[in-house]
Amino acid sequence: MFDEAHFNFHTTTNRYKPFADLLMNDGYRVVVNRQPFTKKTLDTFKIVVIVNALGNDVDEADADKPALSDDETTLLRDWVHAGGSLLLIADANIFAKAASPLAKQFGVEMLGSVVEEANSSDIEYTQANQRLMLHSITQGRVSEDRVNRVMVFGGQALKGPADSMPFLRLTESAKPATENGDGAKKGGDLAQGLALKFGGGRVVVLGNAEMLTALLSDPPKKDPIGMNYPNVDNKQLALNIMHWLSLLTR
Repeated sequence: MFDEAHFNFHTTTNRYKPFADLLMNDGYRVVVNRQPFTKKTLDTFKIVVIVNALGNDVDEADADKPALSDDETTLLRDWVHAGGSLLLIADANIFAKAASPLAKQFGVEMLGSVVEEANSSDIEYTQANQRLMLHSITQGRVSEDRVNRVMVFGGQALKGPADSMPFLRLTESAKPATENGDGAKKGGDLAQGLALKFGGGRVVVLGNAEMLTALLSDPPKKDPIGMNYPNVDNKQLALNIMHWLSLLTR
């Protein structure tokens, strides 16, 4: 189920069409949700994808209010605990604030500000720079699925619970882009990609949406952003995340 019921900035017909097409080509049945979550509808699906949900239209003053109602948040938490899988993606600022109440149900804190490494909000993750961590998601099911390099484009930082795995891990030098102070480390590892098990279910939280789509920057540059960025494994990362959420792991 791909959620489009909560003023989502990324949908299957615009900014996340490349992601939806990738999943369908991999054999997934992608169904768009345009109604508030109910137990009946959730029980029909194995995976729910929520990308940049908001509390109102993006240009409205209250867009950053909680994207889901209290009842929906509780239903979704209980559905995951009972065996469902959730991919929750939220960019910085208003998107982080709108998604935070749901993320907190799984022990994940969204820091909200755009984060930088080495004075850039476009962050490269590799094993060599110690940001790309070993996990089923980065290793894949077979050697051909291994993820070696990921680029993230202007996302926020996340802090997960003790039993979560930060597979896209920020270093201690990471800091909010709007600050000049010391590192953004906050009592534990910060990340832009977290995986965790929650009861009988699984959750992946990402702090950036563009890493799993394929866009071009504004003219005149028109630089690739996401899976179409040169020499990266973002496309494989998207597939590996979905395979892990589908329990299709080694």
